[in-house]
Amino acid sequence: MTVRHSAYQATAISEGRSGEFETKLMRINVGPQHPSTHGVLRLVVDLDGERIARITPVIGYLHTGFEKTFEHRTYQQGVTYSNRMDYVHSFGHDLAYVLSVEDLMGARVPERAQRVRVILTELNRIASHLLFLGTGILDMGALTLFFYTMREREQILDIFESVCGVRMNFGYFRVGGLAQDVPDTFEADVRAFVAAFPKMLDQYARLFMKNDIYVNRTKGVGVIPRERALEYGLTGPSLRASGVPLDFRKAQPYSGYEDYDFEVPTSDRGDANARFEMRFLEMSQSLRIVEQALDRLESGPVRDPDRRISLPPRSELETSMEAVIFHFKLVTEGFHPPRGAAYVATESARGELGYYIVSDGGSMPYRVKVRVPSLVNLQSLEAACVGGLFADMVVNIATLDPVMGDVDK
Repeated sequence: MTVRHSAYQATAISEGRSGEFETKLMRINVGPQHPSTHGVLRLVVDLDGERIARITPVIGYLHTGFEKTFEHRTYQQGVTYSNRMDYVHSFGHDLAYVLSVEDLMGARVPERAQRVRVILTELNRIASHLLFLGTGILDMGALTLFFYTMREREQILDIFESVCGVRMNFGYFRVGGLAQDVPDTFEADVRAFVAAFPKMLDQYARLFMKNDIYVNRTKGVGVIPRERALEYGLTGPSLRASGVPLDFRKAQPYSGYEDYDFEVPTSDRGDANARFEMRFLEMSQSLRIVEQALDRLESGPVRDPDRRISLPPRSELETSMEAVIFHFKLVTEGFHPPRGAAYVATESARGELGYYIVSDGGSMPYRVKVRVPSLVNLQSLEAACVGGLFADMVVNIATLDPVMGDVDK
């Protein structure tokens, strides 16, 4: 029986009669948790046999109120919270937040700080896509690739730990630059990873990209046509898998991305296979960006010298009362951007990410609204799943790559 989406109802009702037999929709609850969602999610699914008639995501299990918390913290303290929304691509959130505040302040970020930001953000993008590939294939029952991707991801996290002392929720970026300079071993460690990673990508390709079981399991599954993707406001790799070459690093360059030579992979298939392929291809492009940034990484300051924004060097505190006063005011009160609003769109591992920040001239934001990609990705689950098989639902969740902390915020 073929029934259009509009004919399906939210409750189990009669869909037709044939003699003494009656066809009804069956409602089941999936969750409120599932590993493929990188967080806690509940799905209310109405089934017509094995096919999904309606799917309703129920969110809020990870609600933290970060947007309102921002409004009760100074601008510099905000970096404590931004990275905790998308904990898989933390540097992406930190960068989006400080860029909007810097736009409000008219900050001048030193070139070295810009290069380091790009390197760390792109390495974090690779780490996010590695988790996506490993857990996505794992959700389909294949275990091997997960161990391979975690092996390389650990190398990236080792680099992050050497830079800022932690392996997630970094809080290393600051309005005006960085918390401190990178360690002396940073460039050598990153170059070692850049040299070794292409071989690992070849291994992944042999393991699953050309594997007949994987290809047959993902091709034609969860198709989101270009028009539907645009209607939902889908962005990032999932939009590019539907044939739209939008990448904010190219469309609206920030942090000096206009200086880097890289490509934006696209596909016109719009299925789960294409969404996997986009992340796989994007890792090679991120590697190109990291290599170029390393070649242009020169010595220099890593903070805006403007005393309105950055703490004075520790050495000055021993000899300058003025430096002590600036230090005290910035730590206890923070800086005061002029009245106005700012929004800088960035390209996170999941799509368009930006912080809309309104200043009333005080030391704390008047309003913070975060445009997170995972919420739109999750809404697009309807377009991918309705009319398809229930067995394909987990594949679709995995390939849309939502992070529930990003959704609930």
